Amino acid sequence: MSPLITIFLLVFIGQLVTWIGKTVLLDIAYNAYLWVIRSPLAARQRALKTQIMANKTELMKTSAQDQFAKWAKLRRSVDKGLADLEKLNSEIASAKSGFAMKFNTALWLLTTGLQFVVGWWYRKQPVFFLPEGWFGPLGWWLALPFAPAGSVSVGVWQMACRRVIVVGERVVKDFIGPSTVSADPSEKSATSTPNNTPKKESEKKDS
Repeated sequence: MSPLITIFLLVFIGQLVTWIGKTVLLDIAYNAYLWVIRSPLAARQRALKTQIMANKTELMKTSAQDQFAKWAKLRRSVDKGLADLEKLNSEIASAKSGFAMKFNTALWLLTTGLQFVVGWWYRKQPVFFLPEGWFGPLGWWLALPFAPAGSVSVGVWQMACRRVIVVGERVVKDFIGPSTVSADPSEKSATSTPNNTPKKESEKKDS
């Protein structure tokens, strides 16, 4: 694949990650990870939540005065379940924190890190050559830092791709965004005063 397409795809993927959000991607990846490995922690959490809800429902149906022994037993069961759930949530949060660190590292390597590697690998190779005389004496700037004169370097092409994608994002947002249409003042007054609104006394006298 040519450097032109490779760099554009890498920049686009990096911007796509920014649009979606790392937090959203982390949640999706972590849920998929739990589903693949069949995490016992997640299964215990679901079972414990179901048991707590069942005990709470039974507790609400039990009278503390008429059935105190049963009520006290259910109360202790609910309290113990909530304490166990809090400990389990701490374990899950700790496991997710470790997964998040690995996920963010992998995401950085696959986006920003890979862009650095590709930029260094093709640092002396022109992405494409410009027609002679297009930018005059400023043409040398487009070849910085190591590309041949009269060409566009990898670094400049990366910046151009990122800029075009960001501008394209704004155009799409403006196009699909909610349009505010200003209403006609006469229509506003007509709608604000219904036809069946009774006239004031002064208006009746004038008529």
